[in-house]
Amino acid sequence: MPRKVIIDTDPGQDDAVALLLALASPQDLDVLGVIATAGNVSLRHTLNNARRVVELSGRTDVPVFAGSARPMRRALVTAERVHGVTGLDGVDLPPPSLPEQAQGGVDFLIERLRAAEDGEITLVTLGALTDLGHAFTRAPDVVRKVREVVLMGGSWREGGNITPAAEFNIFVDPDAADIVFSSGVPLVMLPLDATHGVRSTPERMAALRALPNRCGPMAARMLKASEAWDLAKFGWDGAPLHDPCTIAYLLKPELFSGRRVHVAIETQSELTLGMTVVDWWRATPRAPNALFLNQADADGFYALLTERLSRLP
Repeated sequence: MPRKVIIDTDPGQDDAVALLLALASPQDLDVLGVIATAGNVSLRHTLNNARRVVELSGRTDVPVFAGSARPMRRALVTAERVHGVTGLDGVDLPPPSLPEQAQGGVDFLIERLRAAEDGEITLVTLGALTDLGHAFTRAPDVVRKVREVVLMGGSWREGGNITPAAEFNIFVDPDAADIVFSSGVPLVMLPLDATHGVRSTPERMAALRALPNRCGPMAARMLKASEAWDLAKFGWDGAPLHDPCTIAYLLKPELFSGRRVHVAIETQSELTLGMTVVDWWRATPRAPNALFLNQADADGFYALLTERLSRLP
């Protein structure tokens, strides 16, 4: 029986590849809906991008909803310097014809969770946690309906990628992250500690470009368009591929390892706002609230990604 999932995302090239990986795996994942939220770029762009990517996959049976246009309590911070003005700069996808759903994304999230059995639905978040923060605040009864939240976000030893202390997705809305991390919902984190080891080297990109379909080469073009920032910053042999790690974890959890720890979110300090404070060594008596994955099998990940994307049009 495929796992029921709702994906909350802010595409973004790596978000787009994560969506393709999920939509290529219907035998494993029953994608109930995709919610676009502001983050990498504005909501107008992330919503259009989500619709375009769903169309690209051929899975037009999956509805797309508009989520939050701004964080819960703060001004929106975006990342056009990485992803381009539209979030999918560098690729030529037609304007979307797949309609935006009339229902708002947060309302959909609450309604769908309330209709579910306890522990039935997995929430996959590829951006800020704003929509979950609103849903858990407005309808705390839905928390028990969540099997787990699998999120790309946070860091420990890798530091931050938007400030010295904070990873981008958590920094965009630390207040929402604090609500989610304090809610008691089961959490699985794919932080920079894991994703920085999953690099799109020239050899791995060549394998995607060589696929005899449209989606594989398009995924390679997306990743090529956004890699310059990371390559210049790190000097590595390939840019890290963050968001698809969430989907890969659901498909093959054995590709990742880590430990259950307590993670708190800094919401007050100007210096460390959005920091994920990871109690790796059990320095406090706080009970673990998250599975923090800090190791990834990069070769296994790219083998999975390439094989699954080959199934798409």
